[in-house]
Amino acid sequence: MLQPKTDMLEMTYPMAPIAITRSCFSTRNGTPRQPLIVPLARARLMFDTTRVPPASLEGLEEYSHCWIIYVFHLNTDLDKLWKDPSRSKLKAKVRVPRLKGEKKGLFATRSPHRPCPIGLTVAKVESVQWNSVLLSGVDLVDGTPILDVKPYLPYCDSIEGAVVPHWVKMDDLLVVASVNFTDDFFATLTNCWPLIDKKSLYASPEEFQRLVKQVLSWDIRSVSQRTQNDETSAKLDTEQVSVDEGRHMIYHLNLEGLDITYRITSNSNVVVENVTISPNTNIPPK
Repeated sequence: MLQPKTDMLEMTYPMAPIAITRSCFSTRNGTPRQPLIVPLARARLMFDTTRVPPASLEGLEEYSHCWIIYVFHLNTDLDKLWKDPSRSKLKAKVRVPRLKGEKKGLFATRSPHRPCPIGLTVAKVESVQWNSVLLSGVDLVDGTPILDVKPYLPYCDSIEGAVVPHWVKMDDLLVVASVNFTDDFFATLTNCWPLIDKKSLYASPEEFQRLVKQVLSWDIRSVSQRTQNDETSAKLDTEQVSVDEGRHMIYHLNLEGLDITYRITSNSNVVVENVTISPNTNIPPK
């Protein structure tokens, strides 16, 4: 009686996105591991009006927060998982950043590499405009397909006395000591700003710089990046890490099509050095 019915497990439920995310996070690298830890992180959900009439969003602006159900569309093993499940080789345990790579069972984590690559997050509702919703505190990468949006209800969604493992509380392991900018960073950012101004989710270079500081206040590097000792690592990702003339590790953060370079000292101090237009950014003609 306790065995699941085989015919039920073999059923599939086709779903299609109802909205697409326009996020300040251009790539997975730098996207917060959890929601609300970067208050200035913004995204706009653009709903498909052929499937979702704009009237469906009426009343959502009366809530301070909402739940978002989405697809982990950038999973590196997504094609195998969907097209050839027998080759997906789903891992039962995953490396936990807070535990310096120690492994825990998949369902004891929020890893995006799951049997069904569906994510759940919460965000602050800033505004609702016809077929779009502006959110803040997001942990969604640009282009994320949205499956559903539900209002956050404090009386039943917030559980008093909820218990979590001790390692979940160890956020201090991912907090950096300080974030500082070089003297010419803001001037360079101001020069780049006119190229992204019209499509930016931010009103000014000053506000954007505050976003950069909030994002880099957490150590966004992967476990392998934090544990590698030099630039000879075979797993060096040139899109996220490069090496300067002094053979120091330079890390890259891509926000709204801007490539921000920074380094981290041995004392966990972040120094943000430069900003340029990312090569993959589409600049609208003047």
